[in-house]
Amino acid sequence: MLSNPRKNSDAELRKAIEQFQQGSAEAFRILYARYQHRVYRFCVRMMSSEVAGKDAFQETFMRMYEHKRDFRGTNFPAWLFTIARNVCLNLLRRQKSYDSFEEDIHGGILSTTRMQDSDVMLKNNIDNAIQELPVKLREALILREYEEYSYKEIAEITGIEVSLAKVRVHRARLILRKVLSPIVQERYET
Repeated sequence: MLSNPRKNSDAELRKAIEQFQQGSAEAFRILYARYQHRVYRFCVRMMSSEVAGKDAFQETFMRMYEHKRDFRGTNFPAWLFTIARNVCLNLLRRQKSYDSFEEDIHGGILSTTRMQDSDVMLKNNIDNAIQELPVKLREALILREYEEYSYKEIAEITGIEVSLAKVRVHRARLILRKVLSPIVQERYET
């Protein structure tokens, strides 16, 4: 069918999407090869754990296949990331109730563990700060900074207005700047 799934033309991708909707396993493999790395990165960053991210990643592609006939429109990546977003949010809701249960039983051990990570490399500090953002701000920031989506595409994926997408990214950046500025300042002073 298509030689290199990462360098497909728009016409070839549209054809693969149409064939995928009709049940073509080869078309699914092409779309999977094209988007797997981006979806995986998004899921791992949203879930703040590689194990949970892998679960979300697998569930995303299962749902993509199950709902292949539901795709309407022209922006397949936005549709796929909407599925990934919803999967991650559902898993985070389940994880949150489990974490609060665990924290109640163990007297807050989870938060103590996070405090011990204060002397790690700058990258780890950034990753940790991103994970501490509220979910809505985190997803907007990840879609913008890591997945390089436009504000319009972020709005489409998250089901919000473009102006709200801009506000969420801006607020996330402000929070990160505030949280990370002492770490950066300390790092450059030494």
